Formats: sequence, C-alpha cells, structure tokens
Amino acid sequence: MSDKSSRDLLGSASGSFIAWWLPLGAMLLAIPLPNCPKTVIWLLALVWMGGACLLNARRCGRVHCRYTGPYLLAMTCPVLGHGTGLVPLGGGGWQWLGLAVGGGTAAICGRSERFMGRYR
Repeated sequence: MSDKSSRDLLGSASGSFIAWWLPLGAMLLAIPLPNCPKTVIWLLALVWMGGACLLNARRCGRVHCRYTGPYLLAMTCPVLGHGTGLVPLGGGGWQWLGLAVGGGTAAICGRSERFMGRYR
C-alpha cells in the first residue's frame, strides 16, 4: 500500500461511511420532508461531503476530490436558492438538484481519475 493510498479516506470503510455515505443517506431520507428541514439537511450534507473531499485531497492527493469538493460546496447555492424559494425550479426541483449533485459528482469522479490517475 502506497503512502498516499494509506491516507485516503476512501481506503477505509469507516472513513468512507462517515465522510460520504452517511450524509448521502441523510439527503435521501430527507426527500419526503418539507422544504425547510430538507434544505437544512441537504446543505449540511453537501458542506460535510465537500469539506471531506477537500480534506481528502489535501491528505492524500486524491484527484477527483480536488474537483468534487468545490463542486459539492458550489451545489449549496442552488439548493439554498430552491429551498428558500428564491430560485423556484418547479415541482421536480429537488429531483433535478439530486440528479445534478449525484450525476455531476459521478461524472467528475469517473472522468478525472480516468484521465489524470488516482493520486497527484
């Protein structure tokens, strides 16, 4: 195991669970809730996951974390806008936001490491 991979939060099940799967689960469980609690939960989860990505990029140089961290933090803006009603996205707004968060993160993860490798 290389020095970089030993510091990778994604390398351990517990690190992965706490940093990403737990907040993702909270976002999914919040879907049927009213806008106010859903907005708060999604914002906290996105900040938590984005911060974990930035920390992981700094700890081990994981390539996709360099890009998913800022992306997840940036996604707090449309979530906050839609959740407060400042940027109404219609009846399917939360679904669109979920697709943007999930699809964007998956695309960044897959593409960045495919073209630039796992660590830098």
